[in-house]
Parts: sequence; structure tokens; C-alpha cells
Amino acid sequence: MTKPLSVAVAGLGTVGAGVLTLLRDNAATITARAGRPIAVTAVSARDRTRDRGVSIAGLRWYDDPVALAHDPNVDVVVEAIGGSEGQGADLVRAALKAGKPVVTANKALLAVHGAELAALAESKGVALAYEAAVAGGIPAIKALREGLAANDISRVLGILNGTCNYILTQMRERGIEFAQALSEAQKLGYAEADPAFDVDGIDAAHKLAILAALAFGRPVDFDAVHVEGIRAISALDIKLAEELGYRIKLLGIARRTDAGIETRMHPCMVPVAHPIARVDGVFNAVVAEGDFVGRIVLEGRGAGAGPTASAICADLIDVARGRTTPVWGVASPDLSHAPNVPMSKRVGAYYLRLMVVDRPGVIADVTAALRDHHISLESMLQRGRAPGEVVPVVVTTHDCEEAQMRAAIARIEALEAVLETPAMIRIEAL
Repeated sequence: MTKPLSVAVAGLGTVGAGVLTLLRDNAATITARAGRPIAVTAVSARDRTRDRGVSIAGLRWYDDPVALAHDPNVDVVVEAIGGSEGQGADLVRAALKAGKPVVTANKALLAVHGAELAALAESKGVALAYEAAVAGGIPAIKALREGLAANDISRVLGILNGTCNYILTQMRERGIEFAQALSEAQKLGYAEADPAFDVDGIDAAHKLAILAALAFGRPVDFDAVHVEGIRAISALDIKLAEELGYRIKLLGIARRTDAGIETRMHPCMVPVAHPIARVDGVFNAVVAEGDFVGRIVLEGRGAGAGPTASAICADLIDVARGRTTPVWGVASPDLSHAPNVPMSKRVGAYYLRLMVVDRPGVIADVTAALRDHHISLESMLQRGRAPGEVVPVVVTTHDCEEAQMRAAIARIEALEAVLETPAMIRIEAL
């Protein structure tokens, strides 16, 4: 029999333990598809005594994960520690320098240090594989890097964080506010005790940076991603969006324009007829648009032991077969250096909700501010009359530049009759 591929796994949390379970439970299938057995032979984690629901008996144990890179009996390293710095990053660098292929689920590491690590992997002639870093079990990386390799990609977008999608779904379906939906998500284990990484959009922005690098064949650039989360979304905005024919989703959008590449992560109003508007709960979705293939939509579970282990093992099968592809789809000398387009240059329609004192002249003042910044109204919505009381007023605009809208909002917010910071959500025609 062909020599088994010897795997070291660093990190035995949900993902690492899931890899051990999948490799054992589906050993026959994996062996047939890999052309040889794939076996975990060495592991590293913080606590040797913890019960992880999977046996580690007979496996070589390392307290220091970086030592896995120097084990001569290890063929490939799986990094499931996480984080853009620290032991996970140290292990990946050490393994690549030692000439060992690396499989990782670490989106933060790739988003922040991906250009450096890709160059290191290329210089050593080894694989750096990361299917599990974006959208869990959805094969988004292979789709962009291999399945759509002959296409010029115009846009890639997606729902890339299941926690946020679950919260927004609960707010819409039950009419509850963000704080309640978040608290319930934490009790169910969908959100961390400190949810900032998820609800502030950072986790999803890491994934978008990776998708944008692949889609447009350029070095990963997390600093270029505009990032907003969902804390400011209210149940009222979600209800009004439905009335206007939209659903609110936290979307990552990377788009090629004549001026360069847009990369932005923020709440969007999406037409209810678009497939991504119907992706609910903890599910993720990735949409890619190519010049010959048209639009493709991939949907599935974006996290969890099973989906993430599935993606890691798919990469391990590639390593076992000797299949390698440049980290960002093309070799470093051929990477594009198209400029980044700043958020201020985004062009599109907007939803604006104001809480105003209901009195004569307020609407005229608001429309004057929009007019003076060359913003055309598409619609206006006001529910009832309550003279002297605070009422919501909603306007939607035709396409304008983000800088114009920001300037108009600053003027509107300064009006005496406007009692709260205006809620602004971008409308994406898709």
C-alpha cells in the first residue's frame, strides 16, 4: 500500500477534534479519493487531559505546537489554533520554512499576513491551503481559484458570518431588537461571550479580504476593506425594509470597477427576490459573477465541526494527491496591483431613517439638504401624523456617491427637529 500521509493537528477544539473524527469515520472514502490513507499521527493543544470526545491515544503529543513543524515524521501540518498572531501564526511560518505543506482554517492570519505567507510557501514550493478559512463547508475557495479559473470575475459577495445572519433573521422573524437577539444567540452557542469579532463585522471582513484576493488575482489586503457591523440595525429598520421590498443582510462585497477594486463589509438592503435575501439563520452564502459563467450561488453551513473539518480534509486530499495551486490563484509575479477604491467613492442608492419632531417645515429642510448635495429622492415614507411628537421619516434615494450622502447626513443631523443620528443603510441592487 502507498505510504500514508502523516498529519499533525495543532489545536483540538471544535475544528481540530472534528478533523480527527472525520478522518477516522470516513477513512475508506478518504483513502480512495486521496490515493492513500491519511492519518493523524501527532497533535498539540493546551490541555492534554481534556475530554474532547475523540481519542488521542497513540498520537505523539507536543505541548509546543511549533515543534510539530520540526517532527521528521510529519508530512503536513493542520493549523486549527486561530488568531492573526501567536502560536498559530508561529506554527504556520515554521512549517512552511521547514518545507511542509500547511492546511489552515485561520482567516485572520491569512487576511493580515497572507501576502507574506503566500510568498514563503511559493519560495519553498509547498502548499498553503485554506478552504476552511472562508464559509466553512462551502467550497468557495476551490470554486473561485479552480472552478472559475477561466473567467474574469466582476464581483464576489456573500453572507460570511452565521452569527450575524442568525441575529438579523431572528430580528426579522420575531420583531425583536438586536440586544435580545444577541443574548439568545449567546445562550445557544452561536455567539461568543465577547461577540465583537462577529457583530462588528471583523470576522466576515477577514473572509472577504481572502475572497477578493482570489477573485481578482492580487495580494490580500485587509486594510483596504471598509468594515461596519450590525449593532446599529433596529427592528424598525428591518420592518421598514420589508415594506420597501428589501431584507437587511450583512454583506461582504468585492467588485471590480473602472477605478479599481471595491472591498466593503456592511449591512445592506437586498431585494427580496435575490437568492441571497433568502439565506437565513446560521447559513452562509457566496455569490460570484464571471464573464462566461454568469452568476453562481453557493450556500451552506459556514461554521461548526463537521463543515469546517470537511473543508480541511478536502485540502488534505489535494496534498495527498500532490495537487497544488498558487495561494492566490496566480504566481506572485503575475498578481495584479489594481488600486483600491475608497468607500467615499461608492455609488449606489441609500435608505435613510430619521426620527424627527412632527412639525411644519421639517421635510422641506431635509429635502433641501439632499438637494443641495445633488441627491435625488426615490421615495419618502411617513407613518401617520403626531404633531409635536417624534415620528420616523424614511427616504430612499437614487444613486449617488457615498461622500455626497455623508455630507448630506451631517447637515440633516444638525437640524433642530432631528433628534437622533440618522440611520443610513446602503441599498444594493445586485
